[in-house]
Amino acid sequence: MKPTPFFSGVFKLPALLLLFAVITPPLYAQKAVKASGTPLFTDFEYRGNDKIYQNHPLKPDEFYNPILQGCYPDPSITRKGDDYYLVCSSFAMFPGVPIFHSRDLVNWTQIGHVLDRKSQLIIHNCGISAGIYAPQIIYNPYNDYFYMITTQISGGIGNMVVKTKDPHQGWSEVIKLDFNGIDPSLFFDDDGKAYVVHNDGPDRGKELYNGHRVIKIWEYDTEQDKIIPGSDKIIVDGGVDISKKPIWIEAPHIYKKNNKYYLMCAEGGTGGWHSEVIFVSDSPKGPYIPAPGNPILTQRHFARDRANKVDWAGHADLVLGPDNKTYYGVFLAVRPNEKNRVNTGRETFILPVDWSGEFPVFVNGLLPMEPKLKMPQGVTENNTGKENFLPNGNFSFSDNFSAGKPDYRWISLRGPREEFIETSKQGLKIKPYPVNIKEVKPTSTLFLRQMHNSFSFTVGMNYRPSSEKELAGLVALQSESFNYVFGLTKKGNDYYLLLERNERKARSRETNSTILASNIIELKAPIRLRIRAEGDNYEFSYSLDGADFVNLAENVSGDILSTDVAGGFTGCLLGLYATTANDAVPE
Repeated sequence: MKPTPFFSGVFKLPALLLLFAVITPPLYAQKAVKASGTPLFTDFEYRGNDKIYQNHPLKPDEFYNPILQGCYPDPSITRKGDDYYLVCSSFAMFPGVPIFHSRDLVNWTQIGHVLDRKSQLIIHNCGISAGIYAPQIIYNPYNDYFYMITTQISGGIGNMVVKTKDPHQGWSEVIKLDFNGIDPSLFFDDDGKAYVVHNDGPDRGKELYNGHRVIKIWEYDTEQDKIIPGSDKIIVDGGVDISKKPIWIEAPHIYKKNNKYYLMCAEGGTGGWHSEVIFVSDSPKGPYIPAPGNPILTQRHFARDRANKVDWAGHADLVLGPDNKTYYGVFLAVRPNEKNRVNTGRETFILPVDWSGEFPVFVNGLLPMEPKLKMPQGVTENNTGKENFLPNGNFSFSDNFSAGKPDYRWISLRGPREEFIETSKQGLKIKPYPVNIKEVKPTSTLFLRQMHNSFSFTVGMNYRPSSEKELAGLVALQSESFNYVFGLTKKGNDYYLLLERNERKARSRETNSTILASNIIELKAPIRLRIRAEGDNYEFSYSLDGADFVNLAENVSGDILSTDVAGGFTGCLLGLYATTANDAVPE
């Protein structure tokens, strides 16, 4: 089965887009509305316009870092021959665990999702930051299987594994694993033995401080796909130096080099004190001795107000590069905006790794990170944004929704998108669920990750709500408790466009909802809706003629779309939304 291309939409140069908009009046703006309670979305465009990319144009031998922009955290990478595969956390997004393929570590395509069936992914009633945590992908050369092992914080699953002979052709059903903790990863030794390492709590009664965690190891039976009972052992207690009370030792991976075993972990929590540390042993089950030069990757020691800031670096995985000499490490980090908000979430970065000595060290991983890297030795073409390759830097993406299946980047929450969408030459129909965006249920919303601090997200919508309970439009969402709803509804005989701010009250489970703005709209043609941001300032505007936009609200704070305010582990998701359970009443 041939996978759906990551981009079935069309990329256009900004100048050509502008010219096209000037000389060709939008078709939808020329026709009278003949709409219903099922909204039809058309002519979508996302544009990223971050200054860092304007100020740092690429040379022919360079590529941009991060390699995956937007909420793609906790990366893991593996290699079989010349093929690289990379996966990321997906939490309550559906489908789950996006998987990417490359032959050179520069040019990537998305080939699908590992967990694309409801039987594999039971997240219909969990918060957005539950679901799938920290997947690892690894190839086992001794049985020619790929494994994806992870923790599913929902559905009674816990730690689990799926496997396949070919990542392009889908994955097995879930195999539950009988141990506690999170962040499991597999290691296959030269003698054919297998092991699982993971984060866990200390033995009962031995917790010394808040954030005290341990790393455990189990022997793993690859024939039965289960751990061997009684084989568990704590191999790291607390972290590099427990006397300093290190927090959240997690995300462990074991590598073997020169007959030594190296255990690499994240330490410090996935925030401002995040780092990557390394240990060494003569045996996979330890004892493990920390390297004298830890950490081997962090951004925590630099000025808070530095230019082009990258922060929170850690949670890494290593792989041998295309030259079969140089190692590379993928890891998560964030690019805060001018108010130190992290609305783009935790993204996937890459750096070369110097392993010429005993321990690996991320090249320039202990210096303020730069937006560009030299391409790996022997890689001569940067094809990002061409054909089916993912773009990075500044780019635009257009989609008329005419493909039989949406691009892989379009996702939903807690349930399959196919259950509420229909694509055709006319556009995208969203069948509204009787579910509000604030509920912990599958919503009828098609999402795209926010991938830039400065962006525009624009779509045409043909829709006539019949009551106050019906609403369709756009959302900017960090979670079910923190989001903006920008939609068209009805009150009495009038159609209203409104902007609602939803935020959970401090120390409460209740959500406070406020109508920030509303206008009566005369619907003579389809409406065009746009969310635009310049850093922390968001603007919500509309057009009734397809050309001239009117601001419903501007200089709206992006605070509730950032992890530092909303909490959780996700970045901002921008969505096309419809509901028959609307409770936002225009003023």
